[in-house]
Amino acid sequence: MVKWFGVVVVAGLAMSIGRADRPATGVGKTIAPFQLKDTAGKSIDSAEFREKKVLVVVFVGTQCPLNNLYFPRLAELHREFAPRGVQFLAVNSNSQDTLDEIAEHARKHETPFPVLKDAGNVVADAFGARRTPEAFVLDEKRVVRYQGRIDDQYGIGVQRARPTRQELRDAIEAVLAGKEVPTPAVAAEGCIIGRVARPRESGTVTFARHVAPLLQKHCQQCHRPGQIGPMPLLKYQDATAWAETIREVIQDRRMPPWHADPRHGRFSNDRRLSDADRQTFLEWIEQGLVKGDTKDLPPPREFAEGWTIGKPDVVFTMPREYAVPAQMPRGGIPYQEFFVDTGFKEDRWVVGAEARPGAPEVVHHIVVFIVPPGKQFFPGNPETPVLAGTAPGDIAYLMPPESGMAKKIPAGSRLVFQMHYTPNGRAQKDRSSLGLILARQAPKYSLLTVPIADLTFRIPPGAAQHKVEAWFRFRHDGKVVALMPHMHLRGKDFLVEAVYPDGKTEVLLSVPRYDFNWQQAYMLARPHSVPRGTRIHCVAHFDNSPQNPNNPDPTQTVTWGDQTWEEMMIGWMDYVYEKK
Repeated sequence: MVKWFGVVVVAGLAMSIGRADRPATGVGKTIAPFQLKDTAGKSIDSAEFREKKVLVVVFVGTQCPLNNLYFPRLAELHREFAPRGVQFLAVNSNSQDTLDEIAEHARKHETPFPVLKDAGNVVADAFGARRTPEAFVLDEKRVVRYQGRIDDQYGIGVQRARPTRQELRDAIEAVLAGKEVPTPAVAAEGCIIGRVARPRESGTVTFARHVAPLLQKHCQQCHRPGQIGPMPLLKYQDATAWAETIREVIQDRRMPPWHADPRHGRFSNDRRLSDADRQTFLEWIEQGLVKGDTKDLPPPREFAEGWTIGKPDVVFTMPREYAVPAQMPRGGIPYQEFFVDTGFKEDRWVVGAEARPGAPEVVHHIVVFIVPPGKQFFPGNPETPVLAGTAPGDIAYLMPPESGMAKKIPAGSRLVFQMHYTPNGRAQKDRSSLGLILARQAPKYSLLTVPIADLTFRIPPGAAQHKVEAWFRFRHDGKVVALMPHMHLRGKDFLVEAVYPDGKTEVLLSVPRYDFNWQQAYMLARPHSVPRGTRIHCVAHFDNSPQNPNNPDPTQTVTWGDQTWEEMMIGWMDYVYEKK
């Protein structure tokens, strides 16, 4: 939903997901025995497993989201194949991952096989490994028979309900049976392994003078501990370890994430890098990661610990924990609702709000509603308006004081945390919170949030370009403040236009490639004035065809529903009326 308020991002495959390489060429190579330390510091020799029929070596990291999504799958494969003479080993070759961090990561993911630290990326070089996760299947003679991805469930912009191709499993079965591997090499997607960097001493572009300020401006709001960025980008060592991934996502224009068509509208939270800034990053990497003079470093950017909006004036927390199961139950987990008394004895006005998941890996989203005294809460009740929320891929936003806009919480109100949970293979407990920054006085304008939605659509099976529309009419002169499209896995594109009383139209926002993993609010650089009678027209297209890799089931007619395998069509809009 639209967030003039702040949010914490809880989902989405972030910066560390890299493009797929060309199919690997290491198949047929014989791998010599290697010795590495495990998470307890014990030396493990791969020759210890000489009696095993198959050795599966998977290169992993601790911070890559796609890598982490696959740990439950690797545990499943281990349980299935270990009794049949298959040994799994995980190898971490990232220079930025310490042995303690690797040990904690293995404990957190309950990894049932050895996880080894490859200091100096020697073993990664011997295998020719490039990404995490990347799997290798070795036969009894330790010849590489398969190299590549685990399966096709997760990838760049892809999160299938279940895999349609399981190359690693098929390769293990083939080698156990003494047969040729049906597909011996498949391109791997994921993070580029952070090999040991050997920076140059000098260059025209340095980290201290040129790159550090760009990281502060464009990256650190997300890429710091406790935020959505899967790895920190606060120090020189962080940037050098992730330099190849930074190069890739900048060249592909996937980071910083931004999906609005630049031909329509100007937005205050536009994340895009300028061409000059993009070139600075790339030149720094090309010139050899020169550190430069530490005296040129800008002062560290200051953040309130745990919050992106600054220190809240008041924090509300769910009254109890919710236990999220390891696996999604049949039919999904219904939205959970938790009521909290504000204790406000007088009306309060909110200029910033940030919803913080207690268990971010399994909290898909949070929506917090205001329930004034004497009102009953139910979704869609206009008397219980939205206060704040989260959405995958969005970032916090604080209403500028000069805007004169804020949201009202009437005295005696309660708040409702509406929670959507999505299990990820590990049972977890969540207790989420909401931080508010309050206005010191009543604002000039009362900020309102409206869902412009169609709840009656029916998307036919196989439809690749199904159109759904919804409208909102301004009853008084007003201003559009922010816009946010919301759809699920079949969402394809979204357009918002103003249709003025004289019949003229103007596109306010166009998102030509909607991405469920990056549901961004688009804050207009200046609130857009519209006269009474203006209609806001939202147009969405859905792809329910087999060609949509995220489509849960292209054979089904799809209607409105809460779960991600169902659909929604909402154009969230923040607006004010000129009259107070």
